[in-house]
Amino acid sequence: MSRSNGFDDFRSDIDAAEKRVAGEIEPGARALVVAILVFVLLVTFILPHSGAARGVDVLLGNEAAVDVGIRLPSRVFVWLTLVFGIGFSMLALLTRRWVVAWVALAGTWLAAATGLLAVWTRQTAAAGQPGPSIGLVIAWITVIVLAFHWARVVWTRTAVQLAAEDARRREAAERQSKGLLDDLGPDEQSD
Repeated sequence: MSRSNGFDDFRSDIDAAEKRVAGEIEPGARALVVAILVFVLLVTFILPHSGAARGVDVLLGNEAAVDVGIRLPSRVFVWLTLVFGIGFSMLALLTRRWVVAWVALAGTWLAAATGLLAVWTRQTAAAGQPGPSIGLVIAWITVIVLAFHWARVVWTRTAVQLAAEDARRREAAERQSKGLLDDLGPDEQSD
């Protein structure tokens, strides 16, 4: 058994490990920042979003939210914040999967845009209805900052993944061209 055949036996294991690593993120110090931002988002659910309606009231659509005239944009913002800002962010930190980080990024950017609409609708509420409170404003700003940090984590990972994919493509092309030359045989290679 030659040395190259021994290496070829482990090639599939090395390729599988490389693909697994390429699908992971390494947020580094940003992991702590993201964890703190997720905690801040959790706190905003107990803070008032408009008048006496807390974030939990808006989420559930209970009587306190109805009494202050909470509309659809605020409810959608709170749900997006819960699902993507908290849920997928925690899942991405725990699993360190690149795809989950992308979902967290996309969802937090969507939540940030919806948060703008939620704040705007509270500022233009009907006469006698309260405007946006501290919980809504803090949640919106926190979601914007969280989306920025997920973008940085995903962007950094993208550069590494592209380099790994390029190296894999070059290696596959070399193996394919070598295999074609081996299939031709010595007489056909000289033509």
